[in-house]
Amino acid sequence: MSLDLPKAQNLVERALAKAKQDYQRPICVAICDDKGFLLSFARADGAPVRSIQISQGKAYTAARMGVTTEALLARLHREQIEVSYFCDPAFTALPGGSPLKTADGRLVGAVGVSGLTSAEDQTITDFIAGLVAEG
Repeated sequence: MSLDLPKAQNLVERALAKAKQDYQRPICVAICDDKGFLLSFARADGAPVRSIQISQGKAYTAARMGVTTEALLARLHREQIEVSYFCDPAFTALPGGSPLKTADGRLVGAVGVSGLTSAEDQTITDFIAGLVAEG
């Protein structure tokens, strides 16, 4: 599977629907390619403006690091280091970003969500990642 614009837009719609169904609150959701460049984005009506950049940063970070932003945060705590040590000012360790990998583990992109609690954001991105892994 490769990640193209129609697939990315479908994943955005699925994330928006999941947030509405499970949390009844609006989100921002970003889908990027395997290099971290934005493919598709949506801001639901009423989603916080700050969540625009946060969601995109989460997707970018997950793509570049190849792990969830939740896992990155755990690493930063475990190793007692700052995210700035990675020399990329666009990185964020806020949970809510997941790499998108095929069933065989190939990175095809990433998703970032912002607007809910960090744990809820992460739950939605993990759901989207699971859809991609299933094919």
